[in-house]
Amino acid sequence: MARSGSDHEPHHTQSPQGRLYNPYQDLNIPIQNLYQLPTSPEFLFTEESLHQRRSWGENLTFYTGSAYLAASIGGASVGLFSALKSFESTDTLKLKVNRILNSSGHSGRVWGNRIGVVGLIYAMTESGVVAVTDRDDVWTSVAAGLGTGAVCRAARGVRSAAVAGALGGLVAGAAVAGKQTLKSCISSNFDREVVSHIMVLIVSL
Repeated sequence: MARSGSDHEPHHTQSPQGRLYNPYQDLNIPIQNLYQLPTSPEFLFTEESLHQRRSWGENLTFYTGSAYLAASIGGASVGLFSALKSFESTDTLKLKVNRILNSSGHSGRVWGNRIGVVGLIYAMTESGVVAVTDRDDVWTSVAAGLGTGAVCRAARGVRSAAVAGALGGLVAGAAVAGKQTLKSCISSNFDREVVSHIMVLIVSL
């Protein structure tokens, strides 16, 4: 005798007292608050949160890249004015454009390479000072300026390196003093790293 297919089907019974499981039922906070994650960086150790600064790799990339970019723009501007002064009355439009491109490109490359190297040296010096002293303050920038000036002029002799190092320290001190003056006068929150970068550009000239 053949059995009907309904005899082989499992019987799913649900208790009238059953309820759906809610994992948030014992939490006395709205569910939406669980997904509001913080946007600030999270640190594993407390010491890391106290020293909020860039790593040596980020420092190297920032100073070298920004110095090269700023110097390239400045050099291209100088090359543009130089090309405009060299125009002659018999030059065609194509020749004028060619003069502008050649002069701007050449000056931009030269300035970018020179000051980019200065930014590289400054970043390495500052990272080294921070690693040795475990401090990242105004005197770190001054020491980095001293080292950068000395290294950039080391090939011209000890005297030239000493003068350049002293000049770098003076420029760093003047930049920091100017930042403090501006903050007290106009209540502007200038970043110390931006001031240090300006100091690097001045020392390289």
